[in-house]
Amino acid sequence: MSTENKAGLGALLTPEESVLALIDHQPFQVANLHSHEPTMVINNAVGLAKAAKVFDVPTILTTVLEERGGLLLQGLQDVFPEQKPINRTFINTWQDERVVNAVKATGRKKLIIAGLWTEICVAMPAIQAAGEGFEVFVVTDASGGVSKEAHDMAVQRMIQAGVVPITWMAVMGEWQRDWAREKTVQGAAEVQAQHGGASGVAFTWEMQLLATPTENQA
Repeated sequence: MSTENKAGLGALLTPEESVLALIDHQPFQVANLHSHEPTMVINNAVGLAKAAKVFDVPTILTTVLEERGGLLLQGLQDVFPEQKPINRTFINTWQDERVVNAVKATGRKKLIIAGLWTEICVAMPAIQAAGEGFEVFVVTDASGGVSKEAHDMAVQRMIQAGVVPITWMAVMGEWQRDWAREKTVQGAAEVQAQHGGASGVAFTWEMQLLATPTENQA
């Protein structure tokens, strides 16, 4: 269970062990998202998706009743244009065998989840998967609930079940782990610049300064 590996180097995420599930980032859910500023959650979810692509982390996209609740947000679909989200009727994603089979097919045990809403479509699969041998991580700032209380209580409940709360930039940091890993440095930097808020702006500025000749070089 998720409670078995809470500390030590092995408790951190690696790209090779991770699988990501993005659940129900759809217009209907965004319309009643009040725990966070909606555009921030969308920004973070897209940043997380782009990071997963940079690090070759298998990513499962899923929606619920998309014919009524709307298609997956375009920003996420654009990251994986070839992938059709699994459209469910189950509220609990982990009760849909297609999703479970897709996760299990990766052979990976560190399951990272982000979605809308935290208290329902994130908490249900997170708690169930944690009880079935997965190390579950929930990306709290790429998820959101109908109220701050709903989101916070869901996070507390998941922690009690052994689920680990984490933020999207922390996920990317653990995947990168070492700036000497040159294969992913540029991609990670681009994601940070696009979606990292003030740190992204600062990084872009730093790149500008490094590219600007001094008087002696002119």
